[in-house]
Amino acid sequence: MDVSKHPIAIDHVPAFITAPGQTDILFNFVIVFLICMIFAVGTLYLRLHALPEQMAHRTNKVQLQVVAVLALIALFTHNQLFWIAALLLAMIELPNFITPVTSMAKSLNRIARSTYVPQNYPPASVPAAQQPAPVAEAAAKPVEPVQPQAAQDGHSSHNPDQNGEKQ
Repeated sequence: MDVSKHPIAIDHVPAFITAPGQTDILFNFVIVFLICMIFAVGTLYLRLHALPEQMAHRTNKVQLQVVAVLALIALFTHNQLFWIAALLLAMIELPNFITPVTSMAKSLNRIARSTYVPQNYPPASVPAAQQPAPVAEAAAKPVEPVQPQAAQDGHSSHNPDQNGEKQ
């Protein structure tokens, strides 16, 4: 092939202009650079988009799930309001109400399953006829009347022999 210049071409041709039939190096460099930049910007976008979820990993499970759902909604709807809400929710430390309630539930379950019988009750194997009747024992005891106390001197006008004194 005879490479000759066109008669109206200038004497000095820029470096990015290639001769006919030659490989365009600038075009190939731009294509590779553009593909790399698309991957880099996409990776940066997805990392930035996952930032609230990464921050929420230090919080409790419920808060992490809410932040993850908000971030996912923001990703699919392209609505930045959801992402901002997820970011703010990830930054706020919510109080943990679940752990104490779970602990109480486990303790109550342990108490309900226990076989502890207090000392003052008879064992369950004794028939009901042989068990003492607490009501009958309480009824057999004499009831002592309660006497009202005098205001300051400790003497009562209703009971003359209180404190061994007679009036």
